[in-house]
Amino acid sequence: MSLLVVGLSHRSAPVSVLERASLAADAQVKLLQDTLAAEPATEAAVLATCNRIELYADVDKFHAGVAELSTLLAQHSGVGLDELTPYLYVHYEDRAVHHLFSVACGLDSMVVGEGQILGQIKDALALGQELHTAGRLLNDLFQQALRVGKRAHSETGIDRAGQSLVTFGLEQLADGRDPAAWAKGKRALVIGAGSMSSLAAATLARTGVAEIVVANRTRARADRLVEILSQAGSQAGGTSVAAHAVEMASVSDELTRADVVVSCTGATGLVLSAEAVAAALGLDFAPHEAPTAPVAAPAVELDQHAAWVENGSATATAQAQAVRRVTVPAQSTGPVRLALLDLAMPRDIDGDAARLDGVRLVDIESLAEASADAPMAADVDQVRTIVADEVAAFGAAQRAAHITPTVVALRTMAAGVVAGEIARLDGRLPDLDEKQRAEISQTVRRVVDKLLHAPTVRVKQLASEPGGAGYADALRELFDLDPQTVAAVSRADLNDPNRGRS
Repeated sequence: MSLLVVGLSHRSAPVSVLERASLAADAQVKLLQDTLAAEPATEAAVLATCNRIELYADVDKFHAGVAELSTLLAQHSGVGLDELTPYLYVHYEDRAVHHLFSVACGLDSMVVGEGQILGQIKDALALGQELHTAGRLLNDLFQQALRVGKRAHSETGIDRAGQSLVTFGLEQLADGRDPAAWAKGKRALVIGAGSMSSLAAATLARTGVAEIVVANRTRARADRLVEILSQAGSQAGGTSVAAHAVEMASVSDELTRADVVVSCTGATGLVLSAEAVAAALGLDFAPHEAPTAPVAAPAVELDQHAAWVENGSATATAQAQAVRRVTVPAQSTGPVRLALLDLAMPRDIDGDAARLDGVRLVDIESLAEASADAPMAADVDQVRTIVADEVAAFGAAQRAAHITPTVVALRTMAAGVVAGEIARLDGRLPDLDEKQRAEISQTVRRVVDKLLHAPTVRVKQLASEPGGAGYADALRELFDLDPQTVAAVSRADLNDPNRGRS
């Protein structure tokens, strides 16, 4: 196993860098295709969310793999390699497995314990399967990560340690008040109809808003979300929230009637400008001069990635902290007339809107700051234990699986020897009846099976232990097994249509 992950997240990079490095759906597809075309990688998967971009690959060379994956991330994110490198982290083999399992459990999320990441991991696996870039290793890895995440949420109280980004954002908008009391009777505008916007709409409905208006570039998806909201209310036995869909062109008009706006689209530019928000509130808006951009840290040489693997990416994290310059627009004072929650990356809502009288803006950047001080539940330690156990089990299973084709090839060879000897016996003793021939054949097979049983069971046990990779080579050498037969067994296992499907 030569699993490598190169990525950046809210823990290693400022939001301003994450925002610029975000990957659209078509960019993710091209990144996977180009990664597979690169020489060091034989499998690839990309996990891209609002606060992380990670490229997973099965590589045959570590240093070449790090260099290639880093370069590809820079090319497809649009952020120069020299600028991106200080924020990248690298994990290899067992540490890469540990990282993904921790991510799946919500331990690495902006809001610890949130469960949305499981759906994003599932989407990453589905894309890799659709493009045929995820092979045996990554199929097994991502499937296991999903199981580990579900186990953590079912066996521990990690859900108490955190919540969804949407719920956390609404709590920040409520600014210390009970979100249900704050939301009661309000009119909400949801911009976008994707997974995050749908979650936001459902959360708003449960929180108790009086009305939800959904605006989306594709009207059919907005209509579908409204239908889901209505059905959810009916099935819950309560009063359905008043919900209807509008065209994106109607957003300006809807702003004049909204109390709270949640936006999460895939747009590459701003969806709501500060001028539009000001106009909706009947306010004047005077743009201010943007602050001077921070001076970037010197580029880190790619060779240092190897050191990051050894020290847990401490070097990269320290460099990222050294150049981080978080600039959150000063919030206006006074009664809040319009609450804005921007969950998009890159951002949908102009940060300058926060300076308007009566406007409160919460975005990914301010959520990152607020969540940094959030208390962690005691259940986190239990989840960490689960992750450690699952990493050990996954490594053992992968090492054992590595020797399976060799064991199968050995038994195939033995079966061929038995068949050849029985055929020769038929030529020497043609007068044997069917019953006698069957009894002799069964006896010979039993002898061979008994002779092979103990060594094959033992070699699987030894191979599952750390450093056990060499036992497959020893078995092939001792029994002079045909390498092509072993490879054929491996290909048959890899091409199993049921592998990696949930």
